[in-house]
Amino acid sequence: MVKADIVDEVQNKTGFPRQKVQESVDLVFECVKEALQKNEKVEFRGFGIFRVKERKKGVGRNLKTGETVPIKSGKTIKFKPSSRFFV
Repeated sequence: MVKADIVDEVQNKTGFPRQKVQESVDLVFECVKEALQKNEKVEFRGFGIFRVKERKKGVGRNLKTGETVPIKSGKTIKFKPSSRFFV
């Protein structure tokens, strides 16, 4: 499922104009993105939690050559589904 599929589903279930649904979906994603950029947790009760996690620097290996490769520290986004997610 891609964003256009979400827009279609919301439009079909609500009957709202496609343009308004598109704007609403875009706004939700933009709010989530901005919160994560501020290192804030984004929680959708009954769905799950998005968090920004620090990724430690380390050493990896190039599988083709066997050469060790440094991995920089950074940030990544983790998702933890709600316990009700698969019910």
